[in-house]
Amino acid sequence: MKDNVIENKSKAFALRIIKMYKYLCSEQKEYVLSKQVLRSGTSIGANVKEAIRGQSKADFYAKMNIALKECSETEYWLELLHESDYIADESFNSIYQDCKEILKILTSITKTQKIERKNE
Repeated sequence: MKDNVIENKSKAFALRIIKMYKYLCSEQKEYVLSKQVLRSGTSIGANVKEAIRGQSKADFYAKMNIALKECSETEYWLELLHESDYIADESFNSIYQDCKEILKILTSITKTQKIERKNE
């Protein structure tokens, strides 16, 4: 099986989110926002994985679209955590850039799928 960029990046991102969640709970004693970012941040990769093994092109598109929405939501929670001073600039910039990169890839995938579905 050849490497799947979005599958690999979304899984690596989920692992970073889990580490950040542990840090926020243990060091910052922050439990509400961190739980939200944990849910949405790990959901991206789960939906990508489901899409790849989808039953149809429509299923693939639907799951990738959900992954895109979860990524957008994660972006929001990261911004809130940063702007409320739970995440320092350096840590935020690194994980936020990863989020933005995944967002761009998912946007490209869903746009391409939408065009392909229109042309069928």
